[in-house]
Amino acid sequence: MPLMRLYALTTIILALKMSAISVAQGVARTKANAFVNPEDAAMFGGTTVPQEVEGVQRAAKAWLNDLENIPIFLILALIYAIAGLSANLFLVYCAVFIVARILHTIFYLNAMQPWRTIAYTIGALTTLALMIHLFVGFVLVGGD
Repeated sequence: MPLMRLYALTTIILALKMSAISVAQGVARTKANAFVNPEDAAMFGGTTVPQEVEGVQRAAKAWLNDLENIPIFLILALIYAIAGLSANLFLVYCAVFIVARILHTIFYLNAMQPWRTIAYTIGALTTLALMIHLFVGFVLVGGD
């Protein structure tokens, strides 16, 4: 698969994964029938609460963690794809990162330690490996 197609697929999968977190928030909110916004409580016949229920809070924290990690990976991956470095390694970087982020979300939503930290670490190390490969293979060795 050409690098830009793989990059596009990676971006789409990660965007869908993040969208699933929004769904998880909505499910947790409606299941508890508890809403922070009074208009939502009125619309769905629920109660107004001062803060989100735990499931919504966990999903929000998983979302924030994605916002700290996914954009960095996608920026580096885009540069990698444009640089035209190894397609086989790019496939590995993208696949491992996607699986790690999906697992991180599942483990976060279900309060599963140490698995959440392990999944996070695998994703972070994958980003670091991609960064090093890009630095050595494109910045140092050249791409002019």
